[in-house]
Amino acid sequence: MRKILKVDNPNVYARHVGAPELHRLLSVIHYDDVSPIRSSLNNYGVYGLFIQREFPRNLSYGVRPMQASDASIIAVAPGQQGGAEDNGDELYISGWAVLWSPELMHNTDLEARMRDFHFFSYFYTESLRMEPQEWRFITQLLSLLQQELTGNEAAPSDDSPALRHVILGYLRLLLEYCNRIYLRQLSEENRDTTDILKRFHALLEQYYLEGKQQQLGLPTVTYCASEIAYSPHYFGDMFRKATGDTAIHYIHTYVINIGKSLLMQGHNISETSRLLGFEFPHHFTRLFKKVVGITPSEYLGK
Repeated sequence: MRKILKVDNPNVYARHVGAPELHRLLSVIHYDDVSPIRSSLNNYGVYGLFIQREFPRNLSYGVRPMQASDASIIAVAPGQQGGAEDNGDELYISGWAVLWSPELMHNTDLEARMRDFHFFSYFYTESLRMEPQEWRFITQLLSLLQQELTGNEAAPSDDSPALRHVILGYLRLLLEYCNRIYLRQLSEENRDTTDILKRFHALLEQYYLEGKQQQLGLPTVTYCASEIAYSPHYFGDMFRKATGDTAIHYIHTYVINIGKSLLMQGHNISETSRLLGFEFPHHFTRLFKKVVGITPSEYLGK
């Protein structure tokens, strides 16, 4: 049976590595101060950022291996599992970790902003690669946050509104820097997106050629991204950055163009709807008008 550390609050991990408990909802760990440590396979009930000069090579993220570059960041979110089981070896690690409870952000603007940070996705299995100046700034930021909390070490349950406001300010800045790194990596990959866009279009063609719509319905972004081995969020971000359009709009336009051809071949609206994979004809009519600007009946009457 696998040994899993259940990190249902930030200080569970702090205690595991021998770091001080500084706040009941947030843990800031400087690995240089606590190494050597033992590895752990963690089940997270918190958010976390692991900032390290060199990650162990046997990390997992969900059921997949994690691709971690040197001087980079790994982001985790509640409900995820990752790390490496303790094999008895001691690890000397240089860098930082910050973990925080979702409760810390409850009813704040940062809670709503979290959905935009796609680097927390379970399917984003690359670390965020930092430039030297980013490493310096982010590690300095964490050092300042740790100093801010050090006076709280005697009473980590202290959670005054003023202290929480300061903590959230540090987290916002840290996460925005992570997002900038994520977007830069996204831009770098977009230099080679032509092949992926071709594969996306070919995938849609193959979907209808094989009649998959009869069993699966209309193709979705989630399905297409999975076939191309990307997360839906990451694929959507990459597609929008490369084309200025959304992946779902591209799919809908592709489907409606097939629908136009079927209508012109003599199929009625009900038949066309069924051949395209719509559950009901009025769903086809609604999407047709959304994409084309007129209904299928009006299109046929032109």
